[in-house]
This record gives sequence, C-alpha cells and structure tokens, in this order.
Amino acid sequence: MTGQARHRVVIVGAGFGGLYAARALKRAAVDVTLINGTNHHIFEPLIYQVAAGILSPGEVAVPVREAVRRQRNTEFVLGTVTDVDPVARTVTVRAGDGVTTDRLPYDSLIVAAGATQSYFGHHEYAEYAPALKTIDDALEIRGRIFSAFEMAERAADPAEREHWLTFVVAGAGPTGVEMAGQIAEIAHRTLPGQYRNIDPRQARIILVDAADRILPTFDARLSATAERRLRRIGVDVRLNARVVGLDALGVKIETADGTATEAAMTKIWCAGVAGTGVAGRLAEATGAPVDRVGRVLVEPDLTVPGHPEIFVLGEAMSLDGLPGVAQVAIQGGRYAGRTIARRLAGGRAVKPFAYFDKGNLAAVSRHFAIADLGRIRLAGTPAWLIWIGVHLWYLYGLRNKTTVLFRWMVSFLGRSRSEAIITTQQVAARNALRREAHLTARP
Repeated sequence: MTGQARHRVVIVGAGFGGLYAARALKRAAVDVTLINGTNHHIFEPLIYQVAAGILSPGEVAVPVREAVRRQRNTEFVLGTVTDVDPVARTVTVRAGDGVTTDRLPYDSLIVAAGATQSYFGHHEYAEYAPALKTIDDALEIRGRIFSAFEMAERAADPAEREHWLTFVVAGAGPTGVEMAGQIAEIAHRTLPGQYRNIDPRQARIILVDAADRILPTFDARLSATAERRLRRIGVDVRLNARVVGLDALGVKIETADGTATEAAMTKIWCAGVAGTGVAGRLAEATGAPVDRVGRVLVEPDLTVPGHPEIFVLGEAMSLDGLPGVAQVAIQGGRYAGRTIARRLAGGRAVKPFAYFDKGNLAAVSRHFAIADLGRIRLAGTPAWLIWIGVHLWYLYGLRNKTTVLFRWMVSFLGRSRSEAIITTQQVAARNALRREAHLTARP
C-alpha cells in the first residue's frame, strides 16, 4: 500500500448506524468522513423524556466531534447530503448556510441517514402535530404540553379549559406509548397543587392507533398488560381508530362506528416513518428498489444491489422485515465497518448480515415497563429496572450516564420535572392559537 492513497469511506448520518460504523473503522487503514445535518448524535430512545421535561437536550445528545475525537482517521463535516453519484463515486454536500456545496469522493459509502416521520400523505398535519425525531421537535412538544396547562389556567370558559386539557397522541408504538404515559404522569403526579383555577388531573390523554393493539412488535400478552396500565393511569386508548383529519383545534378520528372530532389543542404525531431524501436519491441513482415507505431494499450484506461499495443501514434500509430500532442500526453499523476493513485486509468472504434480536423494551409509566426478551417476558418494576440498566449502558459518556441517573432519581422518586420550562416565544404562539380558537368558535 506504500505510495497509494488510503481508502476513503464516507458515512452519511451520525445516528446509531453511522457512529457505530465509524467506530468499527477506528483501526482500519482508511480515511473516514462522517457527514451529519446537525452537530450532534441523538440517543433517540430517550428523546421523549426531553419532551416530557425529565431530561435536558445535552443529556440525550453528544457533539459528533466529541464522539469521534479519539479517532485520528475520522473527519466530521456538518452538512446535508443532497445527491449521490454512484458512477463518479461522489456525494454532494450542502453546508449549513444552505448555499455552499461540495462534492466529496468515496471508495466506500455508508448511508445511515435514518428516517423521517410519515404523515401518510398529509404533510399539512406537521404544523399542528409535531413528530418526535429531533431535539427541536422535543423542545417544541415540551413547550406545547406545559403551556397547555397555563392556557387552561387562564380560561374562564369550562369548554375552553377542557379544550386545552385534551391531548392526542397519534401512534401506539413505543414512542407514542411512552409519550402518552408521560403526559399522564405530568397531569396526575407532577402538576397537581401548582394551579389555582384548574385541576391538572382533569386532563384527557387520548392515544390513537389504526392497529388492533398497542406495541404490535411485542408479545400480545405484554401489549395487553401495557394497555391496561395506560388506562389505569388515565390514558384513553383507542384502537382500530384512524386519524382522518387534523388542524389547529382538533382531530377527526374514524372508527367502525363512524367519524368523530375531538377538540384538542395539543397533538403529537408518533405514527409511521418514511425514507429520507438521500435514501430516495440513492435509489434513483442506482436503480435500487424501495419498499412502500421509501426505504432501500438491500442485499443480505446490507449493500445496494449491483453496488457492493454502498451500504445502507438502520431505518434507511429494508431487509427481511427488520424493525427500525436502535439495535438493528448498531449491529448494522458494526457489520458494515468490519466488512470494509476485512475487504481491505484481504480476509475471507464476509457472511451475510445476521441480526441478533436482544428483545424489546418500553417504559409505560413510572416504575412500570414491559420487556420482551425472547423466552423471558416481564412487566412492571423488574422490567422497568432492566429498561433503566439497558438505556444507561448504551447512553454515550460517563457524564451523561451520571446526570441522567440523577435526573431519573429526582423525577421518579419525587414529583418534579427538572426541565419543565417554556419560552416566551412558545407562550406567544399558544396565545395566538387561543385567539384563533375564540374566533373560530364564534357563530
């Protein structure tokens, strides 16, 4: 290899897949360029706790440069990949200013750009029901949740008060279930006694899903147990119910009995994912097939058909029905990185990617979770302790592990939320919505 240029690996996305791929290449004779649209890696399984006021953004996110600072062969680029040229083997990167672009060459490409939220063709819903994918999303949702109680406190009309105290969460997967459970905890445990004109326990939390059970990737008995727990803590679970309309003031829900409108000022969207723009562009450029939500259908070794130099990971890829969870991305990232290193070392042929399912976990409420660990299925406090241990184990950095554990002690043993603040801009936006609701309600 003396006198030859080192192998260039470009990684798109600094989520679990991208970061673990970079780590797997730490000792390889390659030059790695890691590209991400933000300067931080998000620990997505805990982002809902930022929205719920338990954790701060810095406790579920770490700067990418800090995460790779000890990897001498890795460079970080802040930007968005807008195009892929598989013939010239380059990616086009748009800088944060939205104007400057660069073309970066690669010998191997790893696309781990995650997924976007799917509104099933109704992009207009996003304005009124934010998803929970980014730190910005989490802070926006946190502001909407806590300001709703402030608006209800000011409302003189009981109907308006109920309007503000109604929350709708669309999607009963892990994020939707955890989010609904946390809003119930806020209403029934955190806020009572803090207001003079309202009782926060009168809040209505509605969890809606078109499926016939919540948490469909879990064992059916655990799903039923989680549903009973949600109902016990005050969540109105509505299954076989589909959102067919959504605006600033409410949600239209269709069931077998017909269509009804729920007046709700706070909506959160946790239903469905779609492939990212870069995954779609890659599919167009290579002729690779995609599934119904735009994820690239990959070969058993996670590469694009006809392009063994291009890997697609995590939520951006589709293979054998694998779920879009963190463990799939983590294991895929390690596999892609090691495959590239082994190819360069002239090792034996790499076996197809084999996912090891470590099980599913979901925290329903304080001291209550469900754990589907193959033959072992747990619910309640034991599962909740496992949930805590697993999330602390995979959380980046000793500092974050320590502060998160402390925050959990404050929130779960006590009643307060360390991050229950809202900004003046968020209050102003809710006041504007309040005025709009009054105008709409006029005859």
